[in-house]
Amino acid sequence: MSTFPDDFLWGSATAAHQVEGGNVNNDWWDWEHDPSSPCVEPSGDAIDHYHRYDDDFALLADLGQNAHRFSLEWSRIEPAPGEVSPAALDHYARVLDSLADHGLTAFATLHHFTLPRWFAARGGWLAEDAVEVFARFVERVAAALGDRMPYVCTINEPQIVARECYLSGQFPPGHTDLTEALTVNTTLARAHRAAVEVLRAGPGTPLVGTCLHLPYIEPLRPDDEADAGAAAAARTVMIDTHLDDLRAGGDVGDWVGLQYYSRALIDATAADLTAPPPEGAETTLMGWEVHPAGFGAVLRRIAEAGLPVVVTENGIATADDDQRVRYLASHLAEVERALADGVDVRGYLYWSSFDNFEWAVGYRPTFGLVGIDRADGLKRIPRRSAELFGEVARSGDLTALSDA
Repeated sequence: MSTFPDDFLWGSATAAHQVEGGNVNNDWWDWEHDPSSPCVEPSGDAIDHYHRYDDDFALLADLGQNAHRFSLEWSRIEPAPGEVSPAALDHYARVLDSLADHGLTAFATLHHFTLPRWFAARGGWLAEDAVEVFARFVERVAAALGDRMPYVCTINEPQIVARECYLSGQFPPGHTDLTEALTVNTTLARAHRAAVEVLRAGPGTPLVGTCLHLPYIEPLRPDDEADAGAAAAARTVMIDTHLDDLRAGGDVGDWVGLQYYSRALIDATAADLTAPPPEGAETTLMGWEVHPAGFGAVLRRIAEAGLPVVVTENGIATADDDQRVRYLASHLAEVERALADGVDVRGYLYWSSFDNFEWAVGYRPTFGLVGIDRADGLKRIPRRSAELFGEVARSGDLTALSDA
């Protein structure tokens, strides 16, 4: 028996640079090819989704999904400042039409980590007019595609952009400056608001939200003052800054996206303030602890923003598909419990639809419901987890996963 609303959205997600291939005009392409960067390999053709999107969407629909999140590649649409590519906009119009034709409700993400080379060269999110430049891009997208986009995700994981690009140095431009990271964190909150305003003025009536990465943050040693203080500071930056902004008034959109993968244990004595998972804990190919209870906790935490919630990313990198099935069962059970407790969750989008390019760590981590055989022409291979997830999507009943 279904315990989920009849109109619940069940799907999975991708991002342009991770699946399209050939995004040669953005900062990530440069970063991948810089020998001094932490990237283990370049993205290259990715999984050639740019050309195979229609077949890919048909596959996801056949697997039982009814929603899909993807991103628009800014560097294709605006390859030079103020220069818009009609061909790129036409491509994404066809992508959106294909999603609709296959019965997949589209979530279009406007910024998913990559920046056009020209924008990165002038300072990226640290540029004085960064928000205005982004708003101009959104205006052009809205004018061309606004009436085709049921849902729009403005910014993907603003906290991760701030942390990985400007503090840890793992993402371009590879800076390690706390002040810059804090500045970008708040700049991206402003960019979300600016995008909402622009989208409201354009054609169509897309439902707009920002996509926030909320780990479950705990001190490694709860009774240790330093660990507790560092955990509180981490929550302020990663969680409170954005939830407080959403509660601050004005038009902040129609929903909020939650992206959850793991618990973060804060160790004030560690160089990066994070402790490894506890000994014996179940982990993923990314080295992250599997901690479904944390997912339930942050579902309730993000609901405090006062907006309906869509889980826009939640998933596991694993070489063991049985582990993926268990992960889905345990994490969807947390969504079921949250709904029963009155949390307004409207959908769940697994990360990711396909095995893809996982940024600096390349193709080794396999997140996909659908595997990719890179030795056989990028052949798509649906996993058992994809079939079982589809059964849940069709029925709203988690039994298929729990009995597997």
